[in-house]
Amino acid sequence: MRPLRSSRTGLAIVWRPKQIFPTHMAGIITRLVYQKRNRQRVNVYLDDAYAFALPDLEAARLHIGQQLDEDEMAQLQRVGEDAKARDRALRLLGTRPRSEHEIRTRLRKAAFDDPTCQRVLQRLQEQGYVDDAEFVQWWLQNRNQFHPSGRRLLAAELRQKGIAPDLITHALTHLDEQTLAVAATQQRVSRWAHLDRENFRRKMLAFLQRRGFSYSSSGEACEQAWSGIHESSSPSYD
Repeated sequence: MRPLRSSRTGLAIVWRPKQIFPTHMAGIITRLVYQKRNRQRVNVYLDDAYAFALPDLEAARLHIGQQLDEDEMAQLQRVGEDAKARDRALRLLGTRPRSEHEIRTRLRKAAFDDPTCQRVLQRLQEQGYVDDAEFVQWWLQNRNQFHPSGRRLLAAELRQKGIAPDLITHALTHLDEQTLAVAATQQRVSRWAHLDRENFRRKMLAFLQRRGFSYSSSGEACEQAWSGIHESSSPSYD
């Protein structure tokens, strides 16, 4: 090819075609090794360097000598991270039901990024493992049975779990707070039965209000508990 010559400087200008270098070559799979602590995950090595880990079922599709480009590697890394995050979420759900907010918070603390958290949560919701409406019902049943609480405390606890305000309002609409307040007094009656009426009422009211009961529910439950003590201790002449 004849060089071009600049009319201003007289210097020869030689044009050379632009060289194109491959930019999508990530590497060649050189090793596939089961993890020692988790036999269901496989470490993938590219060009003899650790690259990422996959569930064994995903790794079974790969083979030594396979060439991966950058897009393929990014997709496999995403699959590996999603599987790892899902495993962690399922371990959390194995101890008790969790709200969406609880799972997301724990995954973030474990250094999973937001897109991974969102993909995993969406999948868990589709499979029925995470459902905030069902979580609310479980939470209320658990509280009613083991730790009777009033509407105010229950609402605060559910807000802390990241439950939407409309779900909280709907769940607490038909709460029988008076019955729950009476049930709560039974956890303290024997402890304070020896007190006079004034001190019994003062301690019981404070206890019920810490449990989130309204003043009116607390007062009625307190009077009912006091009456129950003295009715049971009154002599019978039958």
